[in-house]
Amino acid sequence: MAGQALIGISAADYTAAAVDKGAPFKIIGVAMQKNPFAIASLPASAVNAPADLVGKRIGMAMANTPVLKALCQINGVDLNGIEIVPTQYDAAPLVTGQVECLLCWAIDLPVAMAMQGVEIVTMLMADHGYAVHSQTYIATEDSLANRRDDLIALLKGEVTGWADYRKDTDAAAKLTVDMFPDAGLDLETQKEQAKREVPLMFSDLTAENGFGWFTDDTIAANIETLALLGREVTTDLWNRSLLDTVHGS
Repeated sequence: MAGQALIGISAADYTAAAVDKGAPFKIIGVAMQKNPFAIASLPASAVNAPADLVGKRIGMAMANTPVLKALCQINGVDLNGIEIVPTQYDAAPLVTGQVECLLCWAIDLPVAMAMQGVEIVTMLMADHGYAVHSQTYIATEDSLANRRDDLIALLKGEVTGWADYRKDTDAAAKLTVDMFPDAGLDLETQKEQAKREVPLMFSDLTAENGFGWFTDDTIAANIETLALLGREVTTDLWNRSLLDTVHGS
């Protein structure tokens, strides 16, 4: 909002919250086609579907309670049948048996556990009706009106970069580690994360229309899920005109 950046990256629920407070933002592209929220569990007490949560202890940040509640509402699961255990964002409570599952991102804690040789079952919430656009590109209405060419150029760069990423995720991981030597990144972990991120970033929709795409149907699904999260939004939150130009629609 201060004009220090041309484009921001945020999830649709956070963008909706900002707009509700007066921020003049529009979602102009959707990087992650599937929301990365997931339920991670051990095979001995696997959560393969939302109904499997009943009777289990789930470790999570209390701030994510609306997310779990929405998943339960969508799938007809009794939230009261699940014991929520407040935890830090850490795999330890699951590995040590304090909880039977964790609410996390599919590409971080499950990867960390896999790198330690721990077998994990990962249930992606997006596969069970939780539709919230994540890693969206957002811009102000002023930028859309006055810096349209710059926005288009930046989005074209994103399209090109992610296409290269998809072709060689190992190279993308190595580039990241090399560019940020002080970040404490482990190359093998980054390689695994990169591989797991591809199915979240690309879909049949992007194959047909191009990277970052969204449709009236995906917007409608988002509006329904956002309402369960207490965010009332309209289709005006999204603007696809830049992607139309980027992909030549």
